[in-house]
Amino acid sequence: MTRTALILTLAFAVCPASLHAQSLEDNIGSALQAKQPLTRSLTATQDSKAAAEKQIIDRLRTRSISVEAVQAPTADERTQIAEIARDKPAIDLEILFEYNSADISPKAMPALAALGKALSRQDLKGSVFFINGHTDAAGGADYNQLLSQRRANSVRRVLVEQYRLVPDTLIAAGFGKEQLKNPANPLGQENRRVQIVNTTVQAAAKR
Repeated sequence: MTRTALILTLAFAVCPASLHAQSLEDNIGSALQAKQPLTRSLTATQDSKAAAEKQIIDRLRTRSISVEAVQAPTADERTQIAEIARDKPAIDLEILFEYNSADISPKAMPALAALGKALSRQDLKGSVFFINGHTDAAGGADYNQLLSQRRANSVRRVLVEQYRLVPDTLIAAGFGKEQLKNPANPLGQENRRVQIVNTTVQAAAKR
């Protein structure tokens, strides 16, 4: 085997995992890109809606200035977050946790690494994101809501501590089993997810 052939063989042997990680990072980055408006002008209604959303988001950001958020969103604020998220760029990720725990499983680290790298990209840096935790329908509503909040907080903590993302650009909210992705299969694993939403609000000018 020639040296060139050997290099090519090694490349194909070691690249699949890194290619998968790059692919996930690219998928996250693409899904969270803000959609460009068809026209540059905004109607008064759109302007008013954007201003109202920014006011809500800025209020939530004031409680997210440290690694540990001062206060979780209230039930009314979760409703507002869900409404804002409805038409924003978003992606659902399966982040594995230890059973009945907010401890992130080692198996989840590749997905978190892809997320951290995607949110650190220049085209997304400075945007404010919701980190919304969801569970399946097993167990009580209050327990699931608290568990999903703790899990969203855990994802946020990794992004802040390991990827140096600015704390107040990440707002964690736990929805428990309020928003099942697949109501027809309430215990399905697809319901156990973390949703990342680009609010399209800019926390600061991009550098």
